[in-house]
Amino acid sequence: MMQFRIVPFIATLLCIANLTAAQTKPRARDLGVPFDGTPGPYNAITDVKGVEVGHTTLISGSGKLKVGEGPVRTGVTAVLPRGKGSLDPVFGAWFTLNGNGEMTGTTWLEDSGFLEGPVMITNTHSVGVVRDAVIAWRIKKAPPDSEGYSWSLPVVAETADDDLNDMNGFHVKPEHAFHALDTAHGGPVEEGNVGGGTGMICNEFKGGIGTSSRVLPARFGGYTVGVLVQCNYGWRSQLRIAGVPVGQEIPDHTVRNDDIGSIIIVIATDAPLIPTQLKRVARRAALGVGRDGSFSGDGSGDIFIAFSTANPGAADSTAVRDLKMLPNQKINPIFLATVQATEEAVVNAMVAAETMTGINDYTVYALPHDRLREVLKKYNRLTK
Repeated sequence: MMQFRIVPFIATLLCIANLTAAQTKPRARDLGVPFDGTPGPYNAITDVKGVEVGHTTLISGSGKLKVGEGPVRTGVTAVLPRGKGSLDPVFGAWFTLNGNGEMTGTTWLEDSGFLEGPVMITNTHSVGVVRDAVIAWRIKKAPPDSEGYSWSLPVVAETADDDLNDMNGFHVKPEHAFHALDTAHGGPVEEGNVGGGTGMICNEFKGGIGTSSRVLPARFGGYTVGVLVQCNYGWRSQLRIAGVPVGQEIPDHTVRNDDIGSIIIVIATDAPLIPTQLKRVARRAALGVGRDGSFSGDGSGDIFIAFSTANPGAADSTAVRDLKMLPNQKINPIFLATVQATEEAVVNAMVAAETMTGINDYTVYALPHDRLREVLKKYNRLTK
């Protein structure tokens, strides 16, 4: 049986290589795509202080599908709200725009208002193994208390990569989840064919992982909103970038005939928001995806989660907690930033992704940068 394992030395080299790629690959703004709002230094979810992102990317084999052997085009992505060194939960909330998908752990998230641990993203049939791996990882970091009490309800989300990947071969193993968690980092975030997004398709172009951020003006508190997406949804004819009907202008190499697939969206902010407010923020991600042309088709799992890194220690059970909360009347800039960053994160995913051939020599082509620039220029939307 074909296996993919990452030894520590190779893992370090892969992490360095991925960071270098994240810093040198062109992104949507580099191609002249216009977006509203002001991004943070990395234009990534990691612009929210403390947030770390890690990936494990599994690519091996070629040719005819042999279940259990490959080809393999998949992986795991980890988002840690306060980084690897913290066990402090954050306020969180989730929202499902269309439920043809999965995000575990949301029942307790809804009831408690706390996100305890990382947000993991992988392929549909690897949710279980990643969930169990997170439990093992958290127990190792925080052994049972003096009474032997230890439990976890991890948040693990998915999109299906079975067009390119041997998804029924169960190639994601616990060590791959451990690697994504242990190598998570701040700074630039690798995008495109990486982590859980390795085998994904977006608007019938190659999709995957994308990220973006917005920093609010000082008069609105100077807060940061960051978004990370794993995009695997969309109908080419509906794709719009910066308001331009790019999908209709570049109709080549389509691979689907409807808006099917899924998208997972993770929203982070340092604004002091409580769970009911974060639920409202999570809903706004739908408007960002809508700007890119999605109508959330029946076959799509569009599930979003939002968290705030403000109010550290809020989950401490030893005393009454004093919390900070942004007034509802001041939340509109956060809503707008969420919409803007979501819109850009999806485009960044497609810009970073590269053409990929997977099972049975099935090929999904990347969004061609030169033609995207030509279309934007045609509609007087090119900025450089």
